[in-house]
Amino acid sequence: MNIGPYSFEEFLDKAAAFHGNPAPGLIIGGYMVERAKSLLPDGTLFEALVETPKCLPDAVQLLSLCSTGNGWMRVLNLGRYAVTLYDKYTGQGVRVHLDLAKLEAWPEIKSWLLKLKPKAEQDKSKLLEEIRRAGDSILSDGPVTISPRHLGKKNMGPVGICPICREAYPANDGSICRGCRGEEPFAGAANEPERQCPPELLAVPVDEAVGRVALHDMTRIVPGLTKEPAVLAGQVISAADVEVLKKMGRFTVYVAAAGEDAAGLVHEDEAGRAFGRAMAGEGVYCSETPREGKVTFFAGRDGLLCIDRQALLCFNQLPDVICATRQGDLVVEKDRPFAASRAIPLLMPRASFEAALAALGDGPLFQVLPLRRASAGILVTGTEVAGGMIEDKFIPVVRDKLAALGGTVVASDIRPDDRREIALGVRGLLDAGADLIVTTAGLSVDPGDVTRLGLLDAGLTDMLYGMPVLPGSMMLLGRIGETQVVGIPACALFHKTTALDLLLPRVLAGVRITRGDLAAMGEGGFCLQCKACTFPKCPFGK
Repeated sequence: MNIGPYSFEEFLDKAAAFHGNPAPGLIIGGYMVERAKSLLPDGTLFEALVETPKCLPDAVQLLSLCSTGNGWMRVLNLGRYAVTLYDKYTGQGVRVHLDLAKLEAWPEIKSWLLKLKPKAEQDKSKLLEEIRRAGDSILSDGPVTISPRHLGKKNMGPVGICPICREAYPANDGSICRGCRGEEPFAGAANEPERQCPPELLAVPVDEAVGRVALHDMTRIVPGLTKEPAVLAGQVISAADVEVLKKMGRFTVYVAAAGEDAAGLVHEDEAGRAFGRAMAGEGVYCSETPREGKVTFFAGRDGLLCIDRQALLCFNQLPDVICATRQGDLVVEKDRPFAASRAIPLLMPRASFEAALAALGDGPLFQVLPLRRASAGILVTGTEVAGGMIEDKFIPVVRDKLAALGGTVVASDIRPDDRREIALGVRGLLDAGADLIVTTAGLSVDPGDVTRLGLLDAGLTDMLYGMPVLPGSMMLLGRIGETQVVGIPACALFHKTTALDLLLPRVLAGVRITRGDLAAMGEGGFCLQCKACTFPKCPFGK
């Protein structure tokens, strides 16, 4: 049986010339590609999706115009020996795979596919002969439709110049290229330029610095007592200053060389001021005067600290700058510091400075969002509580947590584990003017726990149920019209700190919470349940 325009022997030669040897996977792949091509309508302009990087992609490139270079072939490593050829416009195509059920009559092929014996023990000539005789009888196929997200050729987007290696790279990869991010496979030191004194700076003995202008802050540290600048940038150095600097162990200072300027360089304090303006958003202010290139950020009000994490990562990947923050998505207090940014060298290259500003993008890095003063309705569910067999203790717990965040309780109700009763209770809280409904219990997998069903009957939409946080993994979020809904599992009654303490501030700040946001809370989502709880001054939620 021929493989495309080639006899079996001719295709072995083509495979050897292209691949280095007539690999069995490539030869079988030839039959697979030809099967798929034969099942496409005549004239179809097709692309290829290959589910393994092993050998099969070379068969596609040998027998079609599709290649990785022209973008018409994509390798999606699903670990399966299969190839799909599909109409590049509609996504409709044919998937062909090596069918294990059809290999019983071909022991050498089966042994090769399942690696039943070491490669050194395989009889390659016998294996190739089986492949020749089997042809495409060992294959199966079926119609498929490629999802829209896999259609079309992805545009590389704008091209930038990496500020570290100075090579061109796709700017969508981030503020620096992937190689300089640590993904390059080369042994040796990172490709980061040495930070050294720029040629425009001159170090002079401190005794000769009297009357000269200090180019940077010089900090005096007294262990356990103080850490503050003894000489400020821009200050004219006096004889008294010289004595203080000597006691600090400073015997040289940097001054501008005569007749030269710092063209192409940005002073650390100028950079700090620019970073402060770019990073501070709504509800945030920063120190007016940088110290040693450092600017500190403060909460302009009580609220939820929101951080553009992608921009922060891009900024910190660049040389010559850093920004350190508290954990985002936690409540911060007015006038308390939560972050600082710094230009590391005294004078940083303007190209590095501009790259750092570009990494921050158009939006601010930090915002402190106000928490709305919720008018909450609390719905306790449980037949044993509604029937008076057990005293309710949920309402005071929830009331206290809401009050700590500025909220009030406008109504509360207790309903049995009955979905109709729960739905009626919800409607009653809405009629009482609640703009936040908090339900308690009834969220486990027990057959009698029907709180979710009752909420759905009451009109709950956009429901998110379950999150990787302990305690509180069965939390529920959603909305009924414009009213937010938070469902608390029974653990909130027994543990002082739960998932509720992580989610409630976000809800009150109006932050849209997605399943991806919840998934990201898995790291740091395990509460140690300390005897003396210090939350939020602990690792929980961080």
